[in-house]
Amino acid sequence: MPPPSATNGTNGQSEGHAPLEPGLSKEQAEVQMPRFPGPPKFDDKYEERKYLKGRLAAAFRIFGKLGFDEGVAGHITVRDPVDPTTFWVNPFGVAFSLIKASDLIQVDHKGKVIDGGPVRLLNSAAFMIHGAVHEARPDVMCAAHSHSIYGRSFCSLGRKLDIITQDACSFHDDHVLYESFNGIVLAEKEGKDIATCLGDKKAALLQNHGLLTVGQTIEAAVFWFVSLEKCCHAQLMADAAAGGRGGAPIKVGDEEAAFTYKTVGTPLAGWFSAKPLFDVIHQETNGEYLE
Repeated sequence: MPPPSATNGTNGQSEGHAPLEPGLSKEQAEVQMPRFPGPPKFDDKYEERKYLKGRLAAAFRIFGKLGFDEGVAGHITVRDPVDPTTFWVNPFGVAFSLIKASDLIQVDHKGKVIDGGPVRLLNSAAFMIHGAVHEARPDVMCAAHSHSIYGRSFCSLGRKLDIITQDACSFHDDHVLYESFNGIVLAEKEGKDIATCLGDKKAALLQNHGLLTVGQTIEAAVFWFVSLEKCCHAQLMADAAAGGRGGAPIKVGDEEAAFTYKTVGTPLAGWFSAKPLFDVIHQETNGEYLE
């Protein structure tokens, strides 16, 4: 049964009480919510570029560690702070788990590799999808896509994610389903169609394909991908378990999901939630990815 707030906006309390937190005042709720640190700020755009390339290399190490690589498929991009019309991406065919900052390649708005490491092969699908997303979304600093096992499994169902857990609340009214599959994305039109479908959301389920997440930071885009993959896993297991007994998973109410989203689904929450992933990969590799 939903809490009283799901059916009664006031919950029988005065305006001084925090919504969906029985017995807790707004003042107490504000005190108990910590102030998160934020991403570093740079006056020098070239120093920012160096930092972001290091973080992008770390992101690939994280994807490799989590098994998000599938042959040569998958890509993560970051908008270049010096020339925002270009972005940095992984060279085609280099293993995620081996990528260093010096391996990354810079691509312009026409799909031409203009700078980067020794392997200057560009995955055409990476340009078609990410180029369109970066062009359509000036707020997006980073976009991530790979063929993760649970994500691509769930994407075969042709449906959006149900909000059945607290973690799934991060995607409440903030993800879309791209209902088309025309093979490997090699056409400019399909890349633009994906970007149009994504709209202002943080994630897309690409039907028969896989997950796509975006963020104002590399960390946020990476965490949203990791979390969405786990939400797809949880959904698949919950559906199977509930279906086996003739039922269905219990969904979080819209009001509760929207309230929880304000804590777990914001850009800052995504950035901060990724911190442990990046800290661990730095320690495990002794920062080798920064080379």
